[in-house]
Order: sequence, then structure tokens, then C-alpha cells
Amino acid sequence: MTEDPVDLDTRRSAEGRMATDIRRHSLKDFESDQRALRLRQEELETQLLAEPAANWHEAALKAQYLIRRYSETADARDARRQDLIERALGDLARLIEEEGAGR
Repeated sequence: MTEDPVDLDTRRSAEGRMATDIRRHSLKDFESDQRALRLRQEELETQLLAEPAANWHEAALKAQYLIRRYSETADARDARRQDLIERALGDLARLIEEEGAGR
């Protein structure tokens, strides 16, 4: 049985076609945003790899970035790990701020 696929757009109402077009457009925007985000992340990671940290402040910023990236993984979804991530990021932010105030 080799029937041609049914073009559902011709069977939708004008309102249904408009809603479908909006969803399709939104998906394209989302995919474009995701590609741009991946490109920016790759550029940042290239910069982070270029040279070792010159001081604790730079090392803490690199650690914050890595912890945030880890927090986006499935392993990090555990509530206990989320607490650890939040505390570690809070500690790093506090230490960065203290170092900046001490200058």
C-alpha cells in the first residue's frame, strides 16, 4: 500500500493553519537560539582553555562556569546535588566578592 501522504494543512481551518505556523516558527527560532548558544559556549570554552587562571578570582569564575554546565545535566537533577551546586556557587560568589572588596 503506497498512498501519498495527506497534506494536513489543506484540511485545517484558517485558525488552525495560523496556530501551526506559529508553532513551526517558534521551533525554528528555538533551534536558531540553541545553535547560537552552543557557538557562544564553544567560544567561551576556547577562551577558558587558552591560558591557566592567573589568580583565585579567575579560577573561581572558571569553576562557576563548569558547575553551572554540570547543573544542566541529568545527573545534577537530584535534589541533594542541586543543594550542593547552589551552595558551591554561593561560596564561590561570596569569595569572589570578598576578594574584589579587599583590593
